[in-house]
Amino acid sequence: MARPSSASLVVVGSLNVDFIAGVSLLPKPGDTVVAHQLSKRFGGKGGNQALSAARHGAQVMMLGCLGDDPDGRDYRNHLRREGVNCSALNTVRSVTGCAHITVDAKGENQIVVIPGANGTLTGPSIKMQRARIAVAGLLLVQLEIPMESAVEAIKIANESKVPVILNASPVNPDFPWNEVRLDAVIVNENEAREIFGLTPGAAAQHLDSWKERLTAKRIRHLVITRGAHPTLLISKNGVIEVPAHPVQPVDTVGAGDTFAGVFATQMAEGTELPEVIRWANAAAALATLKHGAQEGIPYRGDVQSALTEMKSSSRTRA
Repeated sequence: MARPSSASLVVVGSLNVDFIAGVSLLPKPGDTVVAHQLSKRFGGKGGNQALSAARHGAQVMMLGCLGDDPDGRDYRNHLRREGVNCSALNTVRSVTGCAHITVDAKGENQIVVIPGANGTLTGPSIKMQRARIAVAGLLLVQLEIPMESAVEAIKIANESKVPVILNASPVNPDFPWNEVRLDAVIVNENEAREIFGLTPGAAAQHLDSWKERLTAKRIRHLVITRGAHPTLLISKNGVIEVPAHPVQPVDTVGAGDTFAGVFATQMAEGTELPEVIRWANAAAALATLKHGAQEGIPYRGDVQSALTEMKSSSRTRA
């Protein structure tokens, strides 16, 4: 189990049940193919990030919607077992959100997402949770839910002076950047290019352009994950590169959500941001060593051990 943490988080986001079919070749239009394997796993960016933070020791309250079906009941019980507070998790007359994923022998995939209950998370339903958001140590939000609910949660946090982390994924061009304040935004390289129109790899050479865009979008810190390449931290103070944690990945699904959950926990504890990223990088790397979005999410002690081992190896090489 994760050790207790001083971090108190509210996570607003999606909860999906993933149905993953393994096939030799992806079907073309009109084709029927036979799957050699079918697995059912818990997912959704909100659920993944809440679980990541909980395994890192944070006190986590999940705000979202599940259907009044067996999948919704099972997901709620799963989160409870992991120590996530589900008292603000609504059950609605709908199917629980799900994703039907077909994966071929090369790892290529086709995905159909059914929002289900996630689509019923409205702005008014978020307003009803104002008191819970207002006393949180930090708010963590993604964009896999209706835009109005994400924005409403952030506005409540801003009014209550609660720090906000936005994982701006999937990218939504309609997000009202200049209407809210964001303490940190987490994106990958492709998302950064789409949102800011700049190349992350050349951030140090074009720092003034990045600063202008961050100021215009009211972002205090921008974090850009880049797989095996160093993670970038961009702010008014400049650009910092934090090396990725070296591993041989098995499955990268869920690594970004693991990063976000650990980042939020460490930030809520008051850790300096370069060190926050070092922890999040290590956790994300460990998450790639198992299949599934949640199965590989590490506990805090595992991340600590990995960081200690890397430090020891570095001293030995030196």
